[in-house]
Amino acid sequence: MQRNRRPLNPEHQLSHLPMSGIIRSRIKRLFTILGGLLAAQITLIWLVEDLTLFESTWMTMTTLVTVGYGDFAPETYIGRISTIFVMFIGAITLLTLIVSDYIEYRFYRRERILTGRWIYAMKDHIVIINTPQTGGEQYFSRFASQVRAVPGYETVPIMILTRQFPSGLPPELSDNGLVHFHGSGSDPAALKAVHAGGARHIIVLAADESDPSSDSLTFDIAHRLSEANLGQKVTVECVRDENRGRFTAVGVRTVIRPVRTYPEIMVRSVVAPGSEKVLEDLFNYQHDHPHRYEIDLDDLTWADIVSALIRHGIGTALAYIDENNDVVCHPPADEEIEGKGLIVLVKSVETPDVEMVKEALAHYREFIRKWHELHNQVLEEEASTAKTADS
Repeated sequence: MQRNRRPLNPEHQLSHLPMSGIIRSRIKRLFTILGGLLAAQITLIWLVEDLTLFESTWMTMTTLVTVGYGDFAPETYIGRISTIFVMFIGAITLLTLIVSDYIEYRFYRRERILTGRWIYAMKDHIVIINTPQTGGEQYFSRFASQVRAVPGYETVPIMILTRQFPSGLPPELSDNGLVHFHGSGSDPAALKAVHAGGARHIIVLAADESDPSSDSLTFDIAHRLSEANLGQKVTVECVRDENRGRFTAVGVRTVIRPVRTYPEIMVRSVVAPGSEKVLEDLFNYQHDHPHRYEIDLDDLTWADIVSALIRHGIGTALAYIDENNDVVCHPPADEEIEGKGLIVLVKSVETPDVEMVKEALAHYREFIRKWHELHNQVLEEEASTAKTADS
């Protein structure tokens, strides 16, 4: 009958514990033994040999790393025997075990990172839960580049909590500094592993942007985060507009539609809450929509055009079309505009026609003309009064 033999690797008996902790504790234990051995050897050499404390330490350390300069050597039997013991036990055995465990730890850490099972010590980061069904790599890459172009977010860490990428993140994502953890947002342990409590922002993507039933999974995640008092950090994607009220009721800060071709909308909703309402409205005709007007522009500044359209209730000027058919956004406010069209954010109900826009600009031209006449008249009166006073 065979006896129970001790396994080659003690960690096989501790499979319920994290491997990294087992390896680190073993390395610490070996260092402790080595430190005790060196302290005893230094003390012994200092006592039995004709050497100072520093010389005893120097000789012990050169013996440990097998350098063997020969400038100091034990002369007593006790010193020589203890040095042999240090060479075989310390240099050959303990150091080899320490180096071996360190290499094993590095390989273990690398494998855990690649498979998304390494727990990072993160804080003030962005957590993204779930991965788009298609084009996830492109979405995350564009999201990262956009968010890091925002002042204050240049170096923000980004963590993806997903069951995708079991073999590791694609190089274009890992090279961009993104990391991932293999898990689900419905798992409290996974939320703890990505340090959701210390995150600056938490984004919950719809599991399937075309399936309304995915809102149920999103709601479950949002509810868990809300119970942890993290609702004000959360931005969620909601497929059905009818479900938006449910997310708002649990304290979610921002709710947007899945618009995967424009991750910039998600970026704006995260860094500038509220702007997603304006951006979403541009994609439908329920309230406002951008409208193009073919109209000649040649004698008004951009500030004049914006003021004219607002004063007459037309809408908000977004851009103009120049003579080369290029759309110019955010032109200088005090320079005269030369172009042949305007893009205006107008009401979807009773959208103004081009004649109303022309009339608004004409009225504003007349207003500017009268204002200049009045201003010149005031200047002339002031000059006349000053001349009279001088005489």
